[in-house]
Amino acid sequence: MKRVLLKLSGEALAGDKKTGFDEATVTKVAMQVKELTKRQIQVGIVIGGGNFWRGRTSETIDRTKADQIGMLATVMNCIYVSEIFRSVGMMTQVLTPFACGSMTKLFSKDRANKYFAHNMVVFFAGGTGHPYFSTDTATVLRAVEIEADGILLAKAVDGVYDSDPKVNPDAKRYDRISIEEVISDKLSVVDMTASIMCMENKMPMYVFALNEENSIIKAISGEFCGTVVTV
Repeated sequence: MKRVLLKLSGEALAGDKKTGFDEATVTKVAMQVKELTKRQIQVGIVIGGGNFWRGRTSETIDRTKADQIGMLATVMNCIYVSEIFRSVGMMTQVLTPFACGSMTKLFSKDRANKYFAHNMVVFFAGGTGHPYFSTDTATVLRAVEIEADGILLAKAVDGVYDSDPKVNPDAKRYDRISIEEVISDKLSVVDMTASIMCMENKMPMYVFALNEENSIIKAISGEFCGTVVTV
């Protein structure tokens, strides 16, 4: 693969603390991404905001406002992770679908491609810029827009299961599964909107556990241990 979109969960970046940032975890991610850039692989990144805010659990705040708080949480995450990446020697840029003063640049495909051409890691923060769309949907949208070869989905679990492995100890993990099966069986890989976008745009996903050693590097090599969602 020459260009990938890496989706990181906010909770995973918080490590055992569950909220905020765990710098050791983020640094491990940075070193793996640095190895990808050394291999001339262009990397875009989307980060969820769950380490700060999960608006859908709030029953008192208007959904639009709750989603806007979530968008800002992803901006904070991307700025932080971007700086950790810079501290280990990478060039980065954060793009958002709305203006954030001088902290980020406005997203456009041309601008993203310009940064990729200069071997920069590009962070896509702020989701889609609209409420009612998750960072899953933003991930697939950006992956399609930048013509990525695939989505690397780094999660808390090590792949796609036929049921929740936290609840069912006999849950079966798939090595490969089609996006059509994911949709028909309502498996929780990404949300339904994102799943349908993957199917319509033939965007494969590689689902794996972030906390496994060198899991991001393995995701694009023959050592991959997770689930390939085919199209």
